[in-house]
Amino acid sequence: MARLKPLPAVWLVSDARNDAALEHALVRLPRGSGFIFRHYHLSEGARRVRFAALARIARAGDHMVVLAGSRALARRWGADLAYGTDGDLVPVHSLREIGRVTQAAAVLLSPVFPTGSHPGGKPLGPLRFRLLAARAQVPVIALGGMNARSASRLGWPRWAGIDAFGARTNKDS
Repeated sequence: MARLKPLPAVWLVSDARNDAALEHALVRLPRGSGFIFRHYHLSEGARRVRFAALARIARAGDHMVVLAGSRALARRWGADLAYGTDGDLVPVHSLREIGRVTQAAAVLLSPVFPTGSHPGGKPLGPLRFRLLAARAQVPVIALGGMNARSASRLGWPRWAGIDAFGARTNKDS
C-alpha cells in the first residue's frame, strides 16, 4: 500500500450525498487526481462492492485511490492509502488536531468555505486556513466548499471537493 506516485493536487471525496453521480464525477476528474472513498452509510459488504466498482473507474483515470478506514483494511481492499484519524490522509479542523499529525502523507483541513457537509458551521476562511496550514508538519489539502473557482481564489496547491465535479445529487448539499 505504499504511495507510488506524488500526492495529487486535486481530490474527489465520496459520501452518501454524491454516491449516485460518482461514476460521472470520476471521469471528469483531471487525470492523475485522487479519490477518497468514504461511504460510511453502507454495510461492509455493500461498501466493499461499491469501492471495487469505483476504484476500477478511478484507476482507469490514473487516480490515486484512498479508502476511509484502517491502513490494514485499505491494504486488503487494494487502496493506495487509508483515510482517517490514524490513516495516511488525516482530516483536521483545528490547530490542536494539526499539531497531532506528524506521520501522514497529508492532512485535509476543513472547512475552508461554507459547505453543505457542515451546514451552519463556521468556515475557516482563506486567512485562518493559511495560518493553520502553515503550522502543519505534512502537506495540506484544502477541503470544504472547494471547487476549481474557490481553489483559484484560495491559491492553494492541493484541494478536495465533494460536489466539485458534477457529483452533487442533493440540492441541500
